[in-house]
Formats: sequence, structure tokens, C-alpha cells
Amino acid sequence: MKGSEISGDRPLVVGANHRSSSLAIRDRLFVEDANIPAFLFKLRAKGIDNAVLISTCDRVEVLASHSDPQNAAASIQACFADMVGDPDVMLESQCYTLVDDLAVEQIFAVAASLDSQIVGEPQILGQIKVAHRIARENGMVGGRLEALMQAAYGAAKRVRTETAIGERPVSIAAAAVDLARDVHGDLSRANGLLVGVGDMGHMVTEYLMAAGLERLTVTHPLEARAAILAQTLNCHHISYGDRAKAMAGADVVVTALGRRDYALNADMVQSALKTRRMRPMFLVDVGVPGDVDPAINRIDAAFLYELADLERIVSDGRARRETEAEAGRAIVAAEVAAYHTGRAGRAAVPAVKLLREHAEQVRAEVLAEAGDDAEKATRLMLSRLLHDPSVMLRHAASRTPGELETLDRAIRKLFQLDDDPTGAPAAKRDDER
Repeated sequence: MKGSEISGDRPLVVGANHRSSSLAIRDRLFVEDANIPAFLFKLRAKGIDNAVLISTCDRVEVLASHSDPQNAAASIQACFADMVGDPDVMLESQCYTLVDDLAVEQIFAVAASLDSQIVGEPQILGQIKVAHRIARENGMVGGRLEALMQAAYGAAKRVRTETAIGERPVSIAAAAVDLARDVHGDLSRANGLLVGVGDMGHMVTEYLMAAGLERLTVTHPLEARAAILAQTLNCHHISYGDRAKAMAGADVVVTALGRRDYALNADMVQSALKTRRMRPMFLVDVGVPGDVDPAINRIDAAFLYELADLERIVSDGRARRETEAEAGRAIVAAEVAAYHTGRAGRAAVPAVKLLREHAEQVRAEVLAEAGDDAEKATRLMLSRLLHDPSVMLRHAASRTPGELETLDRAIRKLFQLDDDPTGAPAAKRDDER
């Protein structure tokens, strides 16, 4: 039986994202899709048999379900530490563990792209679905975790359809294409360079390629990540150390690293422009924080647009973004509440089923004994249904008064027996309406 099918299992999330950790740590934790099954196998060996691993540029997170979330979280952290391979790295301070309600809220928010560096970016939902599929194919998703994932997809769909949150990233990418055309005209004769594999950079580059960008080269400090994206975009990749040389042939440069130091500086751009004989270069910096030295703005023939510049072009800026994000968060909160309500209702099903089976058994016995005598049958059925509860109440009264009070409150609540001082009849039951 899957662990998540056990009623005591609880949801948890263990991970490192763009707020909690450095990019260097996330690079070390990054797991290619082809290697995810091996990581899941390690989790299973540690007693975690319900888990999904999400590995993107913004985050590496394990979504899991386990009866002992604290021990499970420690096991997941141990797997992360093995990947980092450096005992001096303070990995624990860069990771987070969320359990129960906080874990559910995180899973829903990530799926709805409310926890991304660029709120509303569309790639994350597809990435989660791929991770979910891989886990399912490897037998790592069962009952509760599967239900949780499906509920998260429902929340993400509502956010996408009921708010304009997805319009901002698309508009930014479209604006970048328009600006590139202003600088270079027909993009079918232009070459591109993508530095980094951030989701927004990926999206902007896809739009540029759809607009006709002829050739694209990808680079990243971790060459494996560049190779993966290059395969996705059907283009070339180069060593990160060769980026300055590659800029000489790049008409359009997109950066999406988000490191705390500049990937491109003024000297690199100035040198590339000399090689290009001052043919213009269009640069789009969508890294958070920025990847390009703002001093490049002072160089003739270099046209640099940062994320804030693109936002000013496509919308009324931060106020609208926050309004849409707030609407999205309200939807996610409602979906989280609906998920918990549904879980609570399903938790009562076994008890309700047992009670009905017991009543049906008593009914069958009574009918067999009373035959066609309806009065005798109803009298016998009432007597037998009430016998055990009556005995329990008398025993509680004589031995444990505190238990009697608890049982008394439960019976009054279950059967709606509280006296009405007005003498009005009790409300009809749901099945009598």
C-alpha cells in the first residue's frame, strides 16, 4: 500500500528556492529529468515512497507525503547534502521545510506561479507536470499526494483563467521582440546569445525565435544546464567562459542568471562592439537580480533594456502586478480551504460506512425475527440500535464522569438533540429535504 493512502500521512515540502538560497547552491542541487528516478530511488531507500522532485532554475523542491514528516524531511535534507558534497556548506540554512497546511499552500502557490521570480511565468506548471509524470512512472505517487497534485492543478487553472496574472510575462516577451526589431529590423538575419536558463529568459528567447531569430547559442555556468536548454530549443551551447567571445557575433543578447555579480560588464560589451565594427547590439536583462552592468547604458551602439524598463513599456507597472498577484493569492487561499474541507469529509467516510453497515445488519436481523409485524420490527430495531450506546453511557456515568460529558456532547451533536426552549420542531435532516 502506498504511504499516502495511510490516514496518518501528512504533506510536506523540503527545498531551496530563489529567496532561501544562492544560485550556486541551486546549481549543485539541480537534477536533470533523466536523473530524477535515481534521486527518487534514494528517497524510497530512506522510507519515503511518495514524492515528487521539482528541479528548475528557481527551485529544487521535494513534495512528499509521510506519516513522520520531521524524519522524512531530515532524510530529504540528507539526500540534498549528498548532492552538494561539501560538508562546509551550510545547506540547512538555505533550505526550508513546510508541513501540513504550509506545505499545501506552497504547492498550490508554486503551481499557480505565485512563488516564481517573475510572477505569472507559464513554464513552472509544465515543469511540475513533467516532474509529477516522472514520479508516477516510477511508482512514487499514490493516494493523498496524487489528490494534492490534482488539486494544485485546479488552483493554477483558476488563477490563469480568472486573473490577468499570465499577461505580464507574455507582454514582456512580446515587448522584447518589438524592441529587437526596432534595433535590427528583420530578425531572420540576427544571431542570439542566451546567458542563463531562467524561465523568463527561456520565454523571451522562444518569442524571439518565433519572430524569426535565425541562430541561438546558450551558455550557463553549469554546462549541463546549458546543454539541456539547448536541446529543448534546438540550438548550440558553449562554455560559460567563452561568453565574451560569443558576444562578438551576437546581435541580441538575453541574460537570465540572477546571480549577485554581473555576467556581462562594460569591457566585454565594448570589446565585442569593436569586433562588430560598432554594429548595434540589443541586450535584454531579465535576471533577478540583474545580470548586466548598468554602465553599459553609456556605450554607443549598445541598447540595454532591464526588466523594469520592459515593465514600464507593457503595463502600468508594479501596482497592477501586485493587484493581479493578490487576486491570485485569494483564489489559492480559497482552493486550499476547499481542499482541506474535502479531505475532512473524506476522513469521515470510513466511520459513516461502518455505522451504516452496522445499522443494515441490525435491520436484516430484525426483519428476519419479526416477519411482517411492523410494530415488533421497529421496536426491536430501536432497542438493539440503542442498547450498546445506553450501556456505554451508564458505565461512563458510574466510572468516568469526564467521559460521560464527552459522550453526552457527542450524542447531542450527532443526533441534534439540544432542547429548543420555544418547542419548535428540529430542522429536517439533509436526506429528508
